[in-house]
Amino acid sequence: MTLQTYLGQKLSPKTVKLYRRDIDIYLHGISDGKAQKATWSDIMEYIEHLRTRYHNAHTITRIIYAIKAYYNWLIENGIREDHPCRGIKLMDAKGKPLQLQDLFKTEELEKLLDREERFNTASLKNRVITSLLIYQGMTIEEIVRLKVKDINLETGNIKIKPTRKINGRTLPLQSTQIMLFYKYLDEVRAKLIKETTNETFLINLRGSPITGEDVQYLIETMQNRFPGRKLSPQIIRMSVIHNMLKAGGDLRVVQVFAGHKKISSTERYQPSASEALKTAVNKYHPLG
Repeated sequence: MTLQTYLGQKLSPKTVKLYRRDIDIYLHGISDGKAQKATWSDIMEYIEHLRTRYHNAHTITRIIYAIKAYYNWLIENGIREDHPCRGIKLMDAKGKPLQLQDLFKTEELEKLLDREERFNTASLKNRVITSLLIYQGMTIEEIVRLKVKDINLETGNIKIKPTRKINGRTLPLQSTQIMLFYKYLDEVRAKLIKETTNETFLINLRGSPITGEDVQYLIETMQNRFPGRKLSPQIIRMSVIHNMLKAGGDLRVVQVFAGHKKISSTERYQPSASEALKTAVNKYHPLG
């Protein structure tokens, strides 16, 4: 089935025309025939390019849907087995206020670590990924790019490399993470890894490096724990940053923790004046 026929079965003629234009620009823009084998990171880089070109969030969102349709077509035709960007969403328009009331408290996030798995191998790997989200507030791209050498269990630190959008930083690991990571490296990664030269920290059950889609899917499977609320790796990161500021964290310290290039990015996560007052009252004048 041709791409034109596939789109025509699902979309209006007007939308098909727009999608074909967006897909053709994408195929040319990602260059070197990489589109069919593009990874989550490749597509995220392309989206960052779109942000510099378009200022309308709706336009970028439409292009993302068009790219997703292209990969759906590849899968339906047996050209590709996995979908590299099914979980990618444009979280907010530039300048749009963050909906802080929809975020999760620290104790809610920590419940995600209690997930039960049928197999210990999957359990250890998934707990490692979840811990990086809720304790270090890492992005999907940062998690996928981690190397074994970036984890120092002796000093209890993790080195996060910079991306085009976020600064690099070195953050402490929680004490519970140190033992968890050691068990994962010794009991899971050492047995699953296929190529001894592969230094990627997180490996899937097939012995290959995890993808952004793997991380996105893992969190989606926990959505039923919070009925009526939206849960995603992006929202977890937003919650972690907001909770640090709400607990009285210094703005500059939180900026470094989050890897924000501009202080204004961190300021968006600050609690409202009423929230800040309530936190101060509870801290210095607790009742009871």
